[in-house]
Amino acid sequence: MKKIILLLFIVFLLTSTACANTEKGELSNMKITIQITSDSGNHNLNATLTDNSSATAFYELLKKGPLTIKMSDYGNFEKVGSLGTKLPRNDTQIKTEAGDIILYQGNQITIYYDTNSWNFTRLGKVDGVTQAELKKILGKGDVTAVFEVLK
Repeated sequence: MKKIILLLFIVFLLTSTACANTEKGELSNMKITIQITSDSGNHNLNATLTDNSSATAFYELLKKGPLTIKMSDYGNFEKVGSLGTKLPRNDTQIKTEAGDIILYQGNQITIYYDTNSWNFTRLGKVDGVTQAELKKILGKGDVTAVFEVLK
């Protein structure tokens, strides 16, 4: 009887691990687009979401339709704007890089064009853009960002 219980437990563990790996693989394929309107013009960026419940909730929100956010400069290293809703937080002490998409306090989204260190939730990262390119795209003033699922 003990051997059967042990065998069932091992099968359960293997199945759980396989499911977790599948979910991780599916999540890494979650891509979004961000259309930025700034003083430097209109720009389209692609981003890949991170593997956490916050990014999954953000993706599910975007599946309902595009999300337009007015973003302002903060600290000469990020653009930040209100999501208009709360998402689950997975805050950890991190150092941001240019292109990081961060959830702050569960209800604000930021796009970093420089570094910062704090307790944040990483949602994703803009694909294939250098820090200098991102600074130019985001410009000097407020921007409008339209986030949506990549089609």
